[in-house]
Amino acid sequence: MPQAVNHESLFSQGRVAASLGAIALISLLAFEAIAVAAAMPAVAAALGGLDFYAIAFGGTLATSVVGMVLGGEVCDRHGPARSAALGLAAFISGLLAAGAAPDIYTLVLGRLLQGLGSGLLGVAIYVGMSRAIPSALHPKLFAMFAGAWVVPALVGPSIAAGLVHVLGWRAVFLAVAVVAPIAGAMLLPALNRQRGHSRRAEPLRWPLLGWSLLAAAGALGLHGGSHLPAWPWMPLALAAAAACTALAARRLLPAGAMRAKCGLPSVVAMRGLIAAAFFGSEAFIPLLLTTRYGWSLNAAGLALTASALMWSAGSAIQARLKGQCARRRGLTAGFAAMAAGLSVSLLSVAMGWPPLLAVAGWALTGLGIGLSFPMLSVLTMQLSRPDEQGRNASALQLSDALASSAALALAGLLLHARAQPSAPPDTLPILAMSILLALAGAWISPRAFGAGAKAESGLEAASRQKA
Repeated sequence: MPQAVNHESLFSQGRVAASLGAIALISLLAFEAIAVAAAMPAVAAALGGLDFYAIAFGGTLATSVVGMVLGGEVCDRHGPARSAALGLAAFISGLLAAGAAPDIYTLVLGRLLQGLGSGLLGVAIYVGMSRAIPSALHPKLFAMFAGAWVVPALVGPSIAAGLVHVLGWRAVFLAVAVVAPIAGAMLLPALNRQRGHSRRAEPLRWPLLGWSLLAAAGALGLHGGSHLPAWPWMPLALAAAAACTALAARRLLPAGAMRAKCGLPSVVAMRGLIAAAFFGSEAFIPLLLTTRYGWSLNAAGLALTASALMWSAGSAIQARLKGQCARRRGLTAGFAAMAAGLSVSLLSVAMGWPPLLAVAGWALTGLGIGLSFPMLSVLTMQLSRPDEQGRNASALQLSDALASSAALALAGLLLHARAQPSAPPDTLPILAMSILLALAGAWISPRAFGAGAKAESGLEAASRQKA
């Protein structure tokens, strides 16, 4: 007998508020990240904080690692509602602190709180909504989550530029702080009904939380080390911070991830490489266009919009790739497209070409990450046992945050080391760093498929010969 078709919707009675609240919160997290990237040149100019430009982004990612690990623990033991409530409190507190910041130090502190809150919120939303929505609707649910990032990516830069122009840069933070409680009030009642899913008897895994704190401290140390005297304190501080980050990463990520071992470890490693290559440069694209070429914030934000559009196009292309061999080539092509796009942007700056070529290069970079990024999520699920999927999905996010924060720390160090009075910030070394990271991802990408890809490749070749 044919199976009955499930016509239930994510917005059926009893799910409307939870679904709308989840969409609103994810969209706010996305808008905040993209809008701050677009507005940060104005913030740095107002507060005189160019030396702290990188930590305003990387610090948020560093503390999000703690939020992710703590959120997972709280969700398992006390339910997602508590994780969401803690996340909302930290996120809104950080927004208010940043929006009212009298100096760059207070702004950075606010950004650290935002990172902690976003990590707690992200885990709570995914866990809570997965429990609230029937498993048959999960593909639609996660497609909805992905779509919640698209609109902020398209309109976020323009809205941020408009807010800065009309109300000042503080409005970018404060506007999100006003809307976040409304979205939270829609979602929290649905999460509160899931307390029975938690395992209250189990204590928190404090060693795991300790490793996440060490990872965050190491990442923040990488940022802070660049502000110490050049010799000998800077090298010693950077070496100690790098060692702490690497040691914590070995404990938090799957075994073999640091060596990009074939299979799942290489997938987790590639997630870190692709995120570091993209986000390590994205924060500096508006700075490049506004300081070197004199573009307005609104015009510079168009580069972020173009990249977001191409990211969506790349995601659509990869969804149509069938067969393991085709997807393996697509994964490598994505990393290669990123390296090519970043190279175009670098050459356009180095050779004095029109700035539109730098924007075109960044758009090509967006196409590349759109091709590769979703494949890594799919591969993680395919290479994980059912009882490991949650842990391995968390490892992907941790790899993303740790690698991106480390890349931003290195970018800040390069920017600080090459700074010259009355000269635009030199972003060429940052783009070069991202090119190397993208090429490293392309080199190890075949390891994600291992022998299975080779076997299928031979079968496909044999089939073509018979045809």
